[in-house]
Formats: sequence, C-alpha cells, structure tokens
Amino acid sequence: MDMEKHTAAPDPAPAAPAAGPAGLRASDADRDRIAQILSDALAEGRLTSEEHSERLDTLYAVKTVGELDLLVRDLPAAAGGHRPAEPAAPVGAAAAGGPVETVVAVFSSSARKGRWRPGARTRAVSVMGDITIDLSEAVFEQQVTEITATSVLGNVEVLVPENVTLRGYGSGVLGNFEVRGEGVATDPQAPVVIVRGFALLGNIEARPKRGSRLVDLAARLRKHLD
Repeated sequence: MDMEKHTAAPDPAPAAPAAGPAGLRASDADRDRIAQILSDALAEGRLTSEEHSERLDTLYAVKTVGELDLLVRDLPAAAGGHRPAEPAAPVGAAAAGGPVETVVAVFSSSARKGRWRPGARTRAVSVMGDITIDLSEAVFEQQVTEITATSVLGNVEVLVPENVTLRGYGSGVLGNFEVRGEGVATDPQAPVVIVRGFALLGNIEARPKRGSRLVDLAARLRKHLD
C-alpha cells in the first residue's frame, strides 16, 4: 500500500539576531579595554609581534563591540564573555563619553603645537610615523588632560610646561615608554597631564620642555571654574 508522501515543513528561517551589546557601536573605552588585553597577551607570549600588530590594526577599523570581542575571544581575559564595567572618570576629567581628539601618523608625521586648546582626552596612534604633541603653549581648559598613545615602529613625543604635573602609565615591547619629570614638585594649582601608552618596536616619550612654564595658574583655573 502506497504511503502518502508528506512534504516536510521547511526549517524556520533563522531569527534575526536580537539587538544586544555585541551590536552596539564601540566606544573609545571599549577600544582601550581590548588594546590592554592585546598588550597583556603580547607581554605574556600568547601573541607574536605580528599577530599583535595585525589585531591592533583591526582594532581601529571595526565598528561594533561584537567585532572587538572577536579580537580577544581566544585570550584568557575574554574567556568569561563578560565585559568589565567602565571605570569612573577621575575628578576633573571629561566624562567617558566625551569627545576625543585623534592624532594619527602612518608612514608620515603629525603635530599639535603652538597656541591650541587640547581636549580632556587625546589619542595618538603612530605606525612607522612621528607624532609630536606639544603642550608648552597650550591653553588648558580642564584640570586633568589624558593622552593615550600607541606606537608601532614609530615615535610619539609629548612636551609639557615645566610646572605641570606629569604622570605616566605604560609599557614597551622591544620599544621604549618613558615619562620624565614624574614626582617633581609642581604648583598645587597646575594642570595634570596623564600619559598612557604602549610601544611595540617604537618609542613613546613624555617630558617637560625646558624653559616653558604656565603663569597665573590660580587665576586661570578660577576663570574656567567660575
């Protein structure tokens, strides 16, 4: 007896992925988090210099949080799949979502100098290039100015007035990260410049510019705070 043939019901079309954290546009804080994981992996020997360089290039090209997470999915810091909460911004600094000025030099040179107004956050990326960020004549409109630098076979130099408080947090792999003038007594009202960075076969240096000083610091700060 012939059996009636029933056409199998087609598999339901895959549901469109629900909008979630992975589909969000990546923020500067998200990129900083991934860059730190990659730097740690390179220092621990989990990534080669070539792998680190390739992932670092991709880091600044992708758009979403999910694409960023793919760069570190095979590294221990990302094993849990949970993103740490963003740290609170330090007193006097811009909010985490504030504007960030980006200075890039790829096989070229770039500079910020003269009479200019640096934002609270500046990002410098040098790939076989040279970047100079000269704050010796800058007009500071905030108490804390933070510069995040990445150098791959390049050079990043940060110059500040002698009486500005300079702090540095960074490292280098076959490269150099150096902040001079830390711990030197400065004016209590002086702005604070924080330099964070990572150098791979490159150089990042921050130092006071000899003979350059900010004057009337108390008056300047009162003007901006009023």
